[in-house]
Amino acid sequence: MTVLNKPASLKAIELENKYGAHNYHPLPVVLNKGEGVFVWDVEGERYYDFLSAYSAVNQGHCHPKIIDAMVKQAQTLTLTSRAFYNDVLGAYEKYATELFGFDKLLPMNTGAEAVETALKIARKWAYEVKGIAENKAEIVVCKNNFHGRTTTIVSFSNDPDAKKNFGPYTTGFVKIDYNNIDALREKLENNKNIAAFLVEPIQGEAGVYVPDEGYLAEAKALCEKYNVLFIADEVQTGIARTGRLLATCGNCKCVNKNCSGTPETKPDILILGKALSGGAYPISAVLANDSIMNVIKPGNHGSTFGGNPIAAAVAVAALKVVEEEGLANNADRLGIIFREELESFIKEHSLVKAVRGKGLLNAIIINDTEDSTTAWDICLKLRDNGLLAKPTHGNIIRFAPPLVINETQLRDCISIIKKTITNFKK
Repeated sequence: MTVLNKPASLKAIELENKYGAHNYHPLPVVLNKGEGVFVWDVEGERYYDFLSAYSAVNQGHCHPKIIDAMVKQAQTLTLTSRAFYNDVLGAYEKYATELFGFDKLLPMNTGAEAVETALKIARKWAYEVKGIAENKAEIVVCKNNFHGRTTTIVSFSNDPDAKKNFGPYTTGFVKIDYNNIDALREKLENNKNIAAFLVEPIQGEAGVYVPDEGYLAEAKALCEKYNVLFIADEVQTGIARTGRLLATCGNCKCVNKNCSGTPETKPDILILGKALSGGAYPISAVLANDSIMNVIKPGNHGSTFGGNPIAAAVAVAALKVVEEEGLANNADRLGIIFREELESFIKEHSLVKAVRGKGLLNAIIINDTEDSTTAWDICLKLRDNGLLAKPTHGNIIRFAPPLVINETQLRDCISIIKKTITNFKK
């Protein structure tokens, strides 16, 4: 049923279009309820959520343990600012640093804030520890990255929609091709002012690009060789999405709650967000060891809401759900099934030319140009068949369901995807 035949949905869309800034292009569906892997629209139609709020809802919609922690804390103390201590933040910092294997955590609210925080830490470390001359530090980034949309971050984006007409831009960034270890080596060998290498372990927004085996380990080794910080932006790939607690966990399967990566891939600075709250609250964090984090002193950085009591309570609950329910292993196992089923299916269907991903972060590449509407039109048909997904970069459809999905539900979704593609007509 199209939105035109749904009066309540149409009214909600009209209100947003009239009174809201047009900074998003949502799929035409109006949601008002979520539970587990499902969401419902205002007319009561149920859908599988295969986007998970861009991997923020890894633990499923409205997970009772997370919601309970949020409500209980909200009834006691919501915000003190960091002008005072509160009795929840320290417990959260201890839990998270021990879980991920770092000395310290700096709490923020959004993923973009966390990226900005990591950049500031890296630059301050470069001047005060590495000895780079003031205002000369540079940070290597990858083309087609997505780290947020603040002015500094879009300065090193090559997405024209995110960047055009927002200048003047922040300097101090060097762009190289993603998944090209020789390009990184060349920059580190020939530039003594490099402070850090900022990278997504998998480029999600760019279309779920998974790097070659060994790329992250080689990148980390090069960073160590040239005394450069290896910064992993795991806002989207972290918290079990790729089949392990962190995508930088190498070959670890996260059967151990203390899985924090192998020495070959563990970042010097780790950026987390999204599923750090299970989608219940804006929470992000930057983690590093004392040798790096201790460059931050009072007054250098902060946030009124960063580290507030609700955020701290919610984050602990969200991380415990991941551990207690084995979501990393579930994502690993079901991701293999998903890719195997679709890889077999597309051999007989020319509309899709590839499937790629890791864990339950996957994408199909539609056999059409990036400026076509084919992927969008397929997503409309998927919606009509009870599954919600969104295109990225024109001809790519990302599939990222909540990690609480079970095999029966996943196979039902695979059937919906196959049926939609089989019956699709431009």
